[in-house]
Amino acid sequence: MEEKRKHLRTDINEPAYVSAGGSVMRCVVRNISQEGAAIDVDNPAFVPARFRLVMASDSSTRDCTVIWIREKRIGLAFTSPAEAN
Repeated sequence: MEEKRKHLRTDINEPAYVSAGGSVMRCVVRNISQEGAAIDVDNPAFVPARFRLVMASDSSTRDCTVIWIREKRIGLAFTSPAEAN
C-alpha cells in the first residue's frame, strides 16, 4: 500500500479524551504525527466530525477533524497546534 502521509507517524498507546459540546469520551491514541493521529474508541458513532483531543498524560489539547473511520479506529487531522494546559 502506498504511503500518502507527509509526516511519519509514531506508534504510541496513550490514553486520551475526545471532548466536544460538553461531553467527554475515553479513547486511546495509537499513532501520532505533526498533522494527525489514529485513535481507538468504543463507539465511533458518538464521535463528532470536529472535536478536541485531550491527552491524559499532560492535558495538552489539539482541535481535530475526522478523516476516516474503520470499525473502532478513527483517523484524524489536527486543525490547530498543540496547546499545553
